[in-house]
Parts: sequence; C-alpha cells; structure tokens
Amino acid sequence: MIYRDRRDAGEQLALRLSEYAKRDDVLVLALPRGGVPVAYEVARVLNAPLDIFLVRKLGVPGHEELAMGAISSGGVRVINADVVDYLRIPARVVDTELRELERRERLYRGARTEPDVSGKTVILIDDGLATGSTMRAAVEALAQQNPARVVVAVPVSAPETCDEYRMGVDEIICAQTPEPFMGVGMWYQDFSQTTDTEVRDLLAKAEREISERRLHQMAHME
Repeated sequence: MIYRDRRDAGEQLALRLSEYAKRDDVLVLALPRGGVPVAYEVARVLNAPLDIFLVRKLGVPGHEELAMGAISSGGVRVINADVVDYLRIPARVVDTELRELERRERLYRGARTEPDVSGKTVILIDDGLATGSTMRAAVEALAQQNPARVVVAVPVSAPETCDEYRMGVDEIICAQTPEPFMGVGMWYQDFSQTTDTEVRDLLAKAEREISERRLHQMAHME
C-alpha cells in the first residue's frame, strides 16, 4: 500500500495502536520534521498529548560518519567516552550542537515546556525507517529519562531495520515492511518536505484540541 501523504499514513498507523487509546499514561512523541504530521494523526485518534523529541547525532569533526554520540530533548547526552577521550575531542563540539538543538526546540515548541516522560508509555513516531540510525539515537537518549515503556511506531520500514529494533525497545510497530524497500519516500504519493511552520502549527493545534477535550470531559463530570 502506498500512502497518500503523511497524514494518511498517520491515520493508518493509528489503527495499529488502538490499545493505547484514551490512556492517561500515554504520550506521543514525533521526530521532526517528517514524523510530526504522522504523529499528529496518531495522537488525535488515541486522544493523547503530542510533542516532539529532537535528537542530533554527533559525528567526529572531520569524520562525521564516525559516531561519537547523540544529544536530545531534555539536554540528554549519550556520549561514547572512549571515542571522545581517544581522539581528544574538545567539549565545545558538543556544546555547539547542544545550542543548535536548543534553538530548534525554541523554534518548534515556543514557550511551552518540555514533556515529562518519566513513568509514561511513550510512542515514538517517524514517517519511516531506512537505516534507523536517528531513531536508534532517540531511543537511547529517551531511555535515560526513565519512561515506563517505549513503543516505536512507523508507517513503513526496511524489513531488516524493523527486525533489528525488536530487541531494543518494548514494542515496535512497522505498519509495512515491503520487499524490496527502496526508501521511505517510495511509499508515499506526496513526500514533500514538512516545513518548520507546519511543525509549529500542528503542535499548537494538538495542544488546543487536547485542552478542549479535557474541558469537555470535566464539564460532563460536573
């Protein structure tokens, strides 16, 4: 099946996540930018709050293909100390990347505070998995914030990547694992780039909608 766009993919993915609907412990986190339209639809169907989880992979300066760690939302640092010490990489390299991550956090989230994931069931969403390296860094960083359960959910994935993840998270849901895979964008009719404005608008819309639903529920309880 080829999805019309990321929103269609999110609607289809939500069907696979119905057991997490209307639960107070569930939080949907999207990897920006492409994961946000997918996650918005999932959060809407599940009646769960939506936020973003930013992660930046850290490459060795001059040899970026050699990973030395990652940083993520919440100021979490996952650093390969052996690589950093052996190559004598200065701390300012990480600090520079951290400032860029904080800039993007402010751009997307504005004045809203970061979500508390401790004790929560976190559904981590992207628009697809190819090599899975960004998602892998996100999972590792998220684990340091003590969620109760981590669920990775994507509309489409390379079969081998989906299989690799089964040993690393509490649950992984890959709605499709086509063979041959050929890339995430091949499984979308519209795979145009998600803009920063769209990310901000969807996060704000999701927050309004969850607040309205809670007020509606409270009114019916009175």
